[in-house]
Amino acid sequence: MKKNQIDFVTLGCSKNLVDSEKLMKLFEANGYKCTHDSKNPQGEIAVINTCGFIGDAKEESINTILEFADAKERGHLNKLFVMGCLSQRYKAELEKEIPQVDKYYGKFDYNDLLKDLGKAENLDCNGKRVLTTPRHYAYIKISEGCDRHCAYCAIPLITGKHVSRPKAEILDEVKELVNQGVKEFQIIAQELTYYGIDIDGRRHIADLVSDMADIRGVKWIRLHYAYPTQFPYELLDVMREKQNVCKYLDIALQHISDNMLSSMRRHITKAETYDLIRRIRKEVPGIHLRTTLMVGFPNESEDDFNELMDFTRWARFERMGAFAYSEEEGTYSAMHYKDNVSQEVKQARLDKLMALQQKISSEIAASNIGKTFKVIIDRKEGDYYVGRTEFSSPEVDPEVLIPLGNKVLRKGAFYDVKITDAEDFDLFGVVQ
Repeated sequence: MKKNQIDFVTLGCSKNLVDSEKLMKLFEANGYKCTHDSKNPQGEIAVINTCGFIGDAKEESINTILEFADAKERGHLNKLFVMGCLSQRYKAELEKEIPQVDKYYGKFDYNDLLKDLGKAENLDCNGKRVLTTPRHYAYIKISEGCDRHCAYCAIPLITGKHVSRPKAEILDEVKELVNQGVKEFQIIAQELTYYGIDIDGRRHIADLVSDMADIRGVKWIRLHYAYPTQFPYELLDVMREKQNVCKYLDIALQHISDNMLSSMRRHITKAETYDLIRRIRKEVPGIHLRTTLMVGFPNESEDDFNELMDFTRWARFERMGAFAYSEEEGTYSAMHYKDNVSQEVKQARLDKLMALQQKISSEIAASNIGKTFKVIIDRKEGDYYVGRTEFSSPEVDPEVLIPLGNKVLRKGAFYDVKITDAEDFDLFGVVQ
């Protein structure tokens, strides 16, 4: 057990990861050594940053807490702290059920952890972070919270109302990270397109991304978690005109049937959704769309599901994830609808939807054979260098595998790569 070492474990989304990185910087400024997601934790203190979004995520968070609580009982750990979305929402229950944890913190009060450890000479690092990602890319969180109240979603209950970060602060963070060698920026928020509404009633996401793209040294900008309702089309102009804004958009659509969209409180119709996809693809030729879809929402009929299948065939999303509805206490759907689609039907629909998407993904991947793409190298793994095109975000999207050869490729460098083969999700290529 290493004195003054803290092992951090981050569960859930990249927004949580940014919180962990900021807290790690504060700890280091106060004399602690930090490791992140250590496979073999050896520190005297552990901090678990939890996710509380859906059932599977909550289960993973609880199992991780129990694992570290057991290590503490066996004398392998002196102190155990828990923070993040799960403890924001279920603090009282967790304190009762897992008392081995020294203290639970929520989503926004985790800085108190330093004070509680009695070592807090420096409580402000001006937003600086310890990057846990490869040094060539980073996540930039532009806001907290969400003003949308989709029927199934507990996130507004956990994170509160939407709060945009000041633009100058975000741009300063990007400049600081460029100075550290970061070239690629994943822009994240619970609701990206709402940026600025709370400041002056106007959407400023297009202005923000444009100003970010003008910063010297920013090579790629990729946009995550847009919302389809009242989409700010001026953002498409920026994506089309700025060469370093990737032709990639992560926009969760959830469903297509008007019945489901209305019940889910998405404030958009089937016709408007089709029009949105057509316009995005027309205004940004070659764009790759990532979406998330949901099956098994209360009262989803076979006809509703068939509409979703037809939409998926038509849209041919380059990237798509899906999940089965999971009732979350306190949400509109939990209070007003009966969870009346059986688990068996949910799973069968999910399997059918994902099988369709796998076929689409495979066809799209095969269509890239013979084409040449600009690829950034993330790592060396086994017999390959592993990289990504502008159309792939880290961790979640297809990668490009380049066989090790006479030429040494540098991590974080860009190369022109010709695609020679494709699997369902990953591509194979050679450097030109």
